[in-house]
Amino acid sequence: MEERILMMMPHLNEIQKRMFLASEALAYGRGGIAEVVRISGASRNTVKRGIDELKSGAALDGRVRKIGGGRNRVEEKYPDIEDRVRKLIDGSTYGNPERVLSYTTESLRKIQGELETQGVGISHETVGKILESMGYSKQANKKMLQVGEPHPDRNAQFEHINSTALGYIIAGDPVISVDTKKKENIGNFKNGGQEYRSKKNPRKVLDHDFPIKELGKIAPYGVCIVNCNVGFVNVGTSHDTSEFAVESISRWWETVGKRTFPGKTKVYINCDCGGSNGNRARMWKYQLQQFVDRTGLEVEVSHFPRGASKWNKVEHRLFCYITKNWQGKPLVDVQAAVDLIGSTRTTTGFEVICVRDDTEYELAKKVSDEDFASINIVRIAPCESWNYKILRRENSQVIV
Repeated sequence: MEERILMMMPHLNEIQKRMFLASEALAYGRGGIAEVVRISGASRNTVKRGIDELKSGAALDGRVRKIGGGRNRVEEKYPDIEDRVRKLIDGSTYGNPERVLSYTTESLRKIQGELETQGVGISHETVGKILESMGYSKQANKKMLQVGEPHPDRNAQFEHINSTALGYIIAGDPVISVDTKKKENIGNFKNGGQEYRSKKNPRKVLDHDFPIKELGKIAPYGVCIVNCNVGFVNVGTSHDTSEFAVESISRWWETVGKRTFPGKTKVYINCDCGGSNGNRARMWKYQLQQFVDRTGLEVEVSHFPRGASKWNKVEHRLFCYITKNWQGKPLVDVQAAVDLIGSTRTTTGFEVICVRDDTEYELAKKVSDEDFASINIVRIAPCESWNYKILRRENSQVIV
């Protein structure tokens, strides 16, 4: 009997324990209750109650407890509990000095503590359940609001980009989204995120993120091919200039583009309004002209309106996966960064091809008025400053 009781007790619920102990006591005979109590540690009243329930059959209704058993629901005890919680976390009162909780202290235990000061006895787990039932969840900030007034042609430009890109894709011509990822310090610095390692053996990195001049920085220039599941990154070790941006596009074409799109003579480029590929950068257009003359391609460019860089597909179809792939791994040298970027893969088959660019790009190079006037550029309505084509100039020699 002792072996049976010790073996079965951990696997039974409240009513099953009572019934089981009662049956063992009855089977034992005289002194059975005392023996069961000694072995199980249950109270004598529990065993006697189980015997009564066995004999009467009152407990055999499928319930663990009788109707009304247990504590009342918190909503019954405090009918206004949801209103109380909502007043504590209401985001519309952000910035109000009379607000009880600031946005940095809205933890479940803080809310529980504030409710207790109002005489509401409630656990932090119950606070979480109430918030969930009210449709609340913890959410990060989302960059959606533009600084300043939106450009009046903003929506028209988005529609133009969508319709133009669709036309290129239907025709089988490449559509690429380009931009430079945030510069990264090279060295044994902390990189955001976590990685699997043996317990109590974290990777040790430098305690400060001051750049090491001898190691420098990298500027990964990304090319996301909208037509297919491939990305290309040119990792520069010099400056992020317009010359570097166009060189990155040129390397993409020579490495991936002309093999993926054989026989195609057009490329559609989507990029931001600022930076090395900005719509006002004369060097950007001049270098594109050199690229067009060299390859014989017709290049059409559309810039996203100011403040709309987060809609550039290279951000959320390439850069986000690179960041996730190298999280928790310090970029100890340039080759380590190249290898980490090149190993980026997703479950949908997306892959990244990465090359290293050690060319020294000169800052603040100027394009003379004569050279700029020689660019064979065709402006495209409705937003001519954001949309244009660069065509091959006469007498230019195409390098196959």
